[in-house]
Amino acid sequence: MSNLVCPCCLSSHHCFAFLPGGLRCTCPNHLDTSFSSSVSEETCNEVESLVFDLFANLGATEEQLDFPVLYASAKEGWASLTFTKSPPENAKNMSSLLDSIVQHVPSPKADLEAPFQMLVSMMERDFYLGRILTGRVRTGVVRVGDKVHGLRSTDDGVQKIEDGKVVKLMKKKGTSMVTVEAAGAGDIVSMAGLAAPAIGHTVANSEVLTALPTIELDPPTISMTFGVNDSPLAGRDGTHLTGAKIGNRLMAEAETNLAINVLPGPLSESYEVQGRGELQLGILIENMRREGFELSVSPPKVMYKTERGERLEPIEEVTVEVDEEHVGFVLETLTHRKGEVVDMGPVPGTTGRTRIFMTCPSRGLVGVKGIFSSFTRGTGFMHRAFQAYAKYRGPLGSVRKGVLISVGKGLITSHALMSLEARGILFVSPGMEAYEGMIVGEHSRDSDLEVNPVRTKELTNIRAPGKDENVRLSPPRLMTLEEAIGYVAADELIEASIMQPDRIAMYLYQIMGMSMQGRINRVSVLQLHVYISQVTPKVVRLRKRYLDSTKRKMMKNKPMA
Repeated sequence: MSNLVCPCCLSSHHCFAFLPGGLRCTCPNHLDTSFSSSVSEETCNEVESLVFDLFANLGATEEQLDFPVLYASAKEGWASLTFTKSPPENAKNMSSLLDSIVQHVPSPKADLEAPFQMLVSMMERDFYLGRILTGRVRTGVVRVGDKVHGLRSTDDGVQKIEDGKVVKLMKKKGTSMVTVEAAGAGDIVSMAGLAAPAIGHTVANSEVLTALPTIELDPPTISMTFGVNDSPLAGRDGTHLTGAKIGNRLMAEAETNLAINVLPGPLSESYEVQGRGELQLGILIENMRREGFELSVSPPKVMYKTERGERLEPIEEVTVEVDEEHVGFVLETLTHRKGEVVDMGPVPGTTGRTRIFMTCPSRGLVGVKGIFSSFTRGTGFMHRAFQAYAKYRGPLGSVRKGVLISVGKGLITSHALMSLEARGILFVSPGMEAYEGMIVGEHSRDSDLEVNPVRTKELTNIRAPGKDENVRLSPPRLMTLEEAIGYVAADELIEASIMQPDRIAMYLYQIMGMSMQGRINRVSVLQLHVYISQVTPKVVRLRKRYLDSTKRKMMKNKPMA
């Protein structure tokens, strides 16, 4: 299925996976009346040409290049073999699409007489049944009580993982799971009884000693270190604090998520988590935070390779669609991060839109998505996909400035922040807690600056002429978890946790008390934003790896762990 907008990098990724299976049919979508002003037969012809070029570049066969084309509107529920925007009433159905599938898609081949074989494609854990393996039965029949074993392919041949028997068989019926006694070739089943096999392994009868071919997955390109939060504010927000609980949660995630690897970290009670990008690891951190975990996370590091004495790094394909006014920003930002332009041109069927194809190192794309979305105001589109490991492209340019580091501990005061606003952008607001080594803002220069955000105004018994000046602060830059992952430097850490209900209630009581005293009868939009941000049950703090100023200076010239 091809979108009318035109095949992009995401379509390329899907076609690369499905072309070996005999993909032939394409179907431009969104031909309903809501797109009547922008859709034309010429536009569809341009899209078909781009699809042909995409198939040819991916190595499609002659038969696949002679693909049939259908025109459809999923919104209105019709498909047609000829270009139209409004087919007759008797033709507003999906018959053409279904007939094309039957005609051009080969029927499945199932051998019920052969020995049972199944490739595991999904895995989950049940407290009573243990590991549950899900996959499509390739050949044969499996029944409850049958003896089976797990196999996997290695460089030395096929290796047996575990022997066992089928304890329970389940199949999907609608949205629920039902228990069955037997399943045959072509069925998608979930079975319990084996504890060692994982995704990509083969489950077969005891007499079968050959493993099924597995799908090659993109290797992990980014790693982050998860550890116990050891800051002075540790233990105030989360409920799962120890390294053992964090490790058990990460191991459970690695069992069901094949794209994540968990290894022992460089320090005690720390774990190195490898994934395919900072977005995937950011989702894992967000899920753990919502489950009540409190942890510290290191900035993402790229996983390099060395072949024949040459240093290699992961390179990604980047597809960007933006308005013409933002093209200069995109090119400047990505070339500054060692990106290289592959192709660039207008987007078919649109006016004033440009599509850019680039290749960029994975390390250069960390934190780019937030900057891109902010600058384009949500009008831009960016997609990334792993391409290959290639020669190291050299160090990146400076992508951020220094930070403001707290040297005091206590509640942040508006009096102190008033004098710090001229130094840079603040990440905190009055009333928040700070400690020594915590990052409270971004410096206006490239160097770090130590400041005291908890300084209070000195009170004397001498009456000063005039009244005290009103403190008016700019809104702080409150970072999300995704922004923090892309912002932190190698010598910094992220504290991620979720605020407990009793602390939220405490903030609400404070606001109610201030309202009753008449202190916030007329709350400005800025003040309300600050109060709501304090009540929001998400805690993301940035800090230096070494909190003590003297130790930071000692470790400044040493490599990070």
